[in-house]
Amino acid sequence: MLLVAKMDEYGRAAWVAATVLAFWAFWPLGLALLAFVVLSGRLSACGMHGAGRWHNTEGRHGPGGWCAGGGGRGKWNRARSSGNAAFDEYRAETLRRLEEEQQEFQAYLERLRRAKDKSEFDQFMAERRNRPEAPEATPQTT
Repeated sequence: MLLVAKMDEYGRAAWVAATVLAFWAFWPLGLALLAFVVLSGRLSACGMHGAGRWHNTEGRHGPGGWCAGGGGRGKWNRARSSGNAAFDEYRAETLRRLEEEQQEFQAYLERLRRAKDKSEFDQFMAERRNRPEAPEATPQTT
């Protein structure tokens, strides 16, 4: 377990490098190490699902933000208090406002996509109506 603790200090990159080297040296060892790393959660893509790490974190990782609990590097917990009530209120209000702006922006992008789709469809239909009719082939008699 001393080796595992040392690898954890170096982080995810060390586990990836060790797994690659194990595959290179002896593939069953690499497979075993890969299984250990994945099943132990050392390679979990915490908060990196879907549209990005800030998108809809409440539903996926609980009410504490992305990766609530587990306190490692780069893991942010929205429920954690800074110890300053005024700052916590400001942060909560700012995050709420940013989430509203994100929703408005996504709705705007959806309207743009729909307008573009409608424009392209209208153009297609106009071209289709205006193209010359192909002469009908008459059966040839011999």
